[in-house]
Amino acid sequence: MKLGVPTETTAGERRVALVPPVLTQLAKAGLEVWVEKGAGERAGYPDAEYEAQGARLALNRAELFSSAELVALVHAPSGAELDLLRAGQVLVGLLNPLGAPSGAKELAARGVTAFALELLPRISRAQPMDALTSMATLSGYKGALLAAATLEKLYPMMITAAGTITPARVLVVGAGVAGLQAIATSRALGAVVHAYDIRPAVKEQVESLGARFVELGLETDKAEAAGGYAQAMGEDFYRRQRDVMGKVVAESDVVITTALVPGQKAPVLITEEMVRSMRPGSLIVDLAAEGGGNCALSRRGETVLAHGVTILAPVNLPSTVPHHASQMYARNVAAFVQNLVKKGQLELNLDDPIVRETLLTREGEVVHPRVRERLGLPAPAAPLPERSPA
Repeated sequence: MKLGVPTETTAGERRVALVPPVLTQLAKAGLEVWVEKGAGERAGYPDAEYEAQGARLALNRAELFSSAELVALVHAPSGAELDLLRAGQVLVGLLNPLGAPSGAKELAARGVTAFALELLPRISRAQPMDALTSMATLSGYKGALLAAATLEKLYPMMITAAGTITPARVLVVGAGVAGLQAIATSRALGAVVHAYDIRPAVKEQVESLGARFVELGLETDKAEAAGGYAQAMGEDFYRRQRDVMGKVVAESDVVITTALVPGQKAPVLITEEMVRSMRPGSLIVDLAAEGGGNCALSRRGETVLAHGVTILAPVNLPSTVPHHASQMYARNVAAFVQNLVKKGQLELNLDDPIVRETLLTREGEVVHPRVRERLGLPAPAAPLPERSPA
């Protein structure tokens, strides 16, 4: 079976879906890897390294898509790329099915069998395939570095001949994967770190990293959905949360926000009034910018100065460390593909929750129930067969 790796065409994207070190294990699964010429160069993986691991180079996108039976990508195909797809072709990648479900409809219309890694169930066997966790780790790390580099103060306490410099105070809002990594990185840089999450169960994790957990008296066990992801709460809850959080925000030099709810607009946790209460020269890094932002004044992909406070709303931070981001993503994809392909043949075992819950489109239909619901489509008339070829 031929697996194709195209050059990513999304603006600013430097990652590549597979890197040379994982090709050996894919060959053992019966896959012949084709790579578009130059696909890995922006991530530091030249064509020669792919060829040394047995990959074949496609001179252009048309050749790659016409040759490959299975295509691994970082982002969902769009524009002219969609026209290169053919019925029966298999796609694996971060396809944003909950945030942009119309893309699933376009893939279905072309007869593509698509698997969205965002839909991966949170079970222990799926951990090596969890691309969302991999990329969130990098976002938290880079977000913390960005904050330290931008803040007009030093992070660590320093005892100097000119006197003692007090450490910066950092507040991390949201203690998921990105938030925990932002905490760890900020602590390593010497800041005093506080963190808040509406899920009380994460308090132990926050404190294990050396941060202080902020308790607002509003935490709730209902804030965690099935699978460990955060769940949207009502507007009344968020209003009360903002009221109580204002004092903590005002005392912070840096606020890093990471609160995202899959497939929904990010909750606004930092209001303009809260920004106004911060000291001039303070900083907000909104890592939820791609989901609409946790700060009311954030502008996706831009830097804003408001009331003396700098507000950064970066997008696609993993792409700013493309070498290791590609390495981590490639390991996730390779593990997923190895579970999907047996002896060079696609095996759609719908008894396997990993296969069943990531399957997005098949035989001209959007088949994932949550995505169908977002598209306003009725539930499937009959269940899919348990085992079937692609």
